[in-house]
Amino acid sequence: MTQPQAILTDIEGTTSSISFVKDVLFPYARRELPKYVREHGGHPQVRHWLNQVADELGEEASDDKLVLTLQQWIDEDRKTTALKALEGMIWEAGYRDADFTAHIYPDAARLLRAWHDAGIPLYVYSSGSVPAQKLFFAHSDAGDLTGLISGWFDTQVGPKRESNSYRKIAESIGLPAPQILFLSDVVEELDAAGRAGMHTALLDRLSDYPTPRSGLEVGKHQRVEAFDQIVFA
Repeated sequence: MTQPQAILTDIEGTTSSISFVKDVLFPYARRELPKYVREHGGHPQVRHWLNQVADELGEEASDDKLVLTLQQWIDEDRKTTALKALEGMIWEAGYRDADFTAHIYPDAARLLRAWHDAGIPLYVYSSGSVPAQKLFFAHSDAGDLTGLISGWFDTQVGPKRESNSYRKIAESIGLPAPQILFLSDVVEELDAAGRAGMHTALLDRLSDYPTPRSGLEVGKHQRVEAFDQIVFA
């Protein structure tokens, strides 16, 4: 593969462990939701997303009902934009209070820095909200990495398993899709990016996927177990 003109990366399972998100971030948001809504529910930005949840339910609902709904969505790993926005607001307090730092694989941090230094623009596309993404990279185990990232995308651009989302991202970046490399641990996301014309690489980390994926699961995607296995000709 020739050197791409831009690299677009997922977060969970790609730059960072699935377990950190599932075992630290999600439980923290679930636990803090009642208190956060009680203390900040009157803030216009918070109320906007709570109203979005009510709209999705198709009914007027008390804040207690909305909190229970959001907690259920966390348990179901729902990717709704309203939930992700509210999670990001809650995580901001956790990062600020140093309740945790964001896990990032050492190879990911090292290669993101190397690619940035080589002049390759880096972008992030995650189901987590853009503010949550920025918090994640600002408070990573490897320090503040936000300066490496040229742009951020979340589900407001579209679902991650739909090819049109990647067309919109390429248009926003200002490059033809074939000049962009997309990194993810989810084959269906890579399939969508591939249909949009992007080059793709499947991150198949043994710590996240103890049984390596192969054959039909991998498809046409380059399979690597770490960022430093991605080689440009």
